[in-house]
Amino acid sequence: MTLSIHTTPGTRIRSSTRKKLREQTQEEKQVIVHCHYTCTNPYGMYIRIWPSTYLIARDVAHRSELVHAENIPLAPDWMAVPPGAKSQFTLIFSGLPKDCQRFDLAEIIPQEGGFFVADIERNEMDVYEVEMGE
Repeated sequence: MTLSIHTTPGTRIRSSTRKKLREQTQEEKQVIVHCHYTCTNPYGMYIRIWPSTYLIARDVAHRSELVHAENIPLAPDWMAVPPGAKSQFTLIFSGLPKDCQRFDLAEIIPQEGGFFVADIERNEMDVYEVEMGE
């Protein structure tokens, strides 16, 4: 059985309709944060990331949500980091607004010790490297 698809050659879309579609279409951008965690505790540490970790814009009212975490478990699971060891993990967030120039990475959790990196300057690629520790 052969299927054929018929198209209408020369189909035109009104400019007003095209403009409306452009306004409704928003390109999905993501922000990638490569984290470098160094354990300075002489007994070692356990780390994890909570889904309630955000990028909080400093100059506009916006917060980007965590979409994916790589090489670090999501709470309630834990990962051991021995004394003096370095752990690298990547966090992927939903996009920041175009007019955002600076933001904080904040793990909002119901206890002390959440990850926090203040005043990260925005770049064109939206890929960042941050240092973390306890």
